[in-house]
Amino acid sequence: MDPFRRRSLPSLSSSSIAIAIAENLTSLIIRVGKNRSNNISQLKQIHAQILINGCINSSTTLLTNFLISHYRSHGGGPHFPLLFLQSLPKPAEPLLWNSIVRFSIDSDNWSDFSCFYNAMRLNHFAPNTTTICSILKKCVSIAALQFGESFHCHMIKLATLFDIVAQTALLDFYSKLGNITFARRLFDEMPERDIVVNNAMLSALGKNGFIGDAQNLFDNMMPQKNSCSWNVMISCYCKSGRIEYARSIFDRCHLRDVVSWNAMIDGYCKLGWLTNAQELFDRMGTSKNFVTWNTMIAGFVQARQFNRAIQMFREMQSERVKPTEVTMVSLLSACAHLGALDMGDWLYAYIKRKNLRVDVVLGNALIDMYCKLGSVETALDVFHGLRVRNIFCWNSMIAGLGMNGFGKQAVTLFGSMGSQGVKPDGVTFVGLLSGCGHSGLVSTGKNFFSQMDDVYGLKPAIEHYGCMVDLFGRAGLLDEALDLVKNMPVKPNAIVLGSLLRACQVHKNTEIGEQVTRRLLELNPSDGGNYVFLSNLYASLNRWEDVNVCRKSMAEKGVQKTPGCSSVELNNTVHEFVAGDFSHPQFLQINAFIDVMEKELKVNGYEADTGLVLHDIENEEKETAIKYHSERIAVAFGLMSSPAGKTIRVVKNLRTCNDCHSAMKIISRIYEREVIVRDRHRFHHFKNGSCSCNDYW
Repeated sequence: MDPFRRRSLPSLSSSSIAIAIAENLTSLIIRVGKNRSNNISQLKQIHAQILINGCINSSTTLLTNFLISHYRSHGGGPHFPLLFLQSLPKPAEPLLWNSIVRFSIDSDNWSDFSCFYNAMRLNHFAPNTTTICSILKKCVSIAALQFGESFHCHMIKLATLFDIVAQTALLDFYSKLGNITFARRLFDEMPERDIVVNNAMLSALGKNGFIGDAQNLFDNMMPQKNSCSWNVMISCYCKSGRIEYARSIFDRCHLRDVVSWNAMIDGYCKLGWLTNAQELFDRMGTSKNFVTWNTMIAGFVQARQFNRAIQMFREMQSERVKPTEVTMVSLLSACAHLGALDMGDWLYAYIKRKNLRVDVVLGNALIDMYCKLGSVETALDVFHGLRVRNIFCWNSMIAGLGMNGFGKQAVTLFGSMGSQGVKPDGVTFVGLLSGCGHSGLVSTGKNFFSQMDDVYGLKPAIEHYGCMVDLFGRAGLLDEALDLVKNMPVKPNAIVLGSLLRACQVHKNTEIGEQVTRRLLELNPSDGGNYVFLSNLYASLNRWEDVNVCRKSMAEKGVQKTPGCSSVELNNTVHEFVAGDFSHPQFLQINAFIDVMEKELKVNGYEADTGLVLHDIENEEKETAIKYHSERIAVAFGLMSSPAGKTIRVVKNLRTCNDCHSAMKIISRIYEREVIVRDRHRFHHFKNGSCSCNDYW
């Protein structure tokens, strides 16, 4: 049926007929607007009906819908809507202009907004309060301070600043963009202030660090306070780290609501006071909302209590609280640190099943997790599936490829980044240079390092020099690494010297290694890893007296060696193993399997590398010490507890040793399993007797 065919209407006045037609056309525009493909011709027909039936002056709603639909159909082009507005038989209503201006700014097209707004001014119409608030809110979201200041001047000229709502929006604009002086002046000059204005000023003072002034204003608001006033003050003190003051206000608050509880819990979590946060969390009972759960989960992740975060999520599910995108971001981070791929896969499936919005934040969390779990192909699928990718997504993917040994692919992706108009930053080059270092792309890395300033206008920072020292060191170019350290424009830090130290260790340059270690100990005398390296260095030279001196120095300074810790996931449960720790409930079975595994290794040509065992003991005892390294225990547990063919994924807190690296290659061939180990510096994908690093690590 033709929607535009004239229909017989009951006997009505001409104005009533126009109104009825306008209502029908409005409904039709809404239906047409839902189908944005090929609706131009229909809109032209509607335009004709508007003119024929005299609807120009009968319905602002009709005209607004028509203009917005035409605007969408032309890809946001402002030309037709402006022409239509200016060709109306009498000046268009202010409401019509304000509607189209607000729509243009909400559609994130700044140039179109400027066009509509300037046209409105030329036609001598002023923005109403709703439009003023929308414009100032947009200025805040894109940090358009200069335009906002110009708009403020225009508001003064048009005498539109007498509205308390507009004044509050302007105060909020200045405070959120850091101009607290102007915000204070506006507040002081307001002829009247309501509770909303006072709360806005409270928030402005608190966010800009004027806690004392905020407290004075709060005290002088008596009795005009609401729950928002109390919550602002609690948040102010929490964000400034003055948690005792926040708790005092929280305890005194007689208008406490869920926001108050959440703010207080968040304050404790930010400081790592999880016991206090848990106490409040438990006291809330059934009044918790999804923000409360998200805050606790994020707090456990921040405190690196990743298993506790996942346990909290399971409790959240049992309470039938619906997780949000924020929940997923925290949980994906926990999975990445634990090496819990099965759990991560389940979360990704949940995200898709529940149609959660995968924006750049959640997308980046997925990319980061899959890269850190060695599942690069899935990370790439997520990356390419994102409709919008920001610099963080590109950086995560480039760093992930490099960390997993795919340096050439990282370089290729970097090229795509440039072709899509995304400008790299310093973090991009850290991932890129690190990837070149892990893959032996020396000339490529040198080329990118030189381009940082010459092509991209980025001054290399200390971490970039560290990457280059690492790149030269891994390639055995110790002289170039030393020259770079000596000629750096900044004093080398622990990162740079650590890269040089690893190179000395790999290429067995004990003389330079000893010098570098002593400089590292001067920089950070509490780092147990440096003492361990120096001890290992002396042990490799049979300098046992120096080993004893080093160990004595550690004891005197209270420095503890960080124990090797490895984790492996099985049936959504993460099992952790510490070197020399036999407390696991299945350790008797694990130990028996380790003995069998060691025999198989020796049959297949394995010889223990005991050169770096610290103590002056017999070789047989050294071999026993090595076989109980944490990653060996974790792999043994994974092999004995999972079905044949399943990939074993291990996360270790320290750099894997040469002996374990050699053993893992043979294990992957004997048991026909892929073994993926993420150590402190990179990934090792062991498969069919070889490693993805090509022994270049």
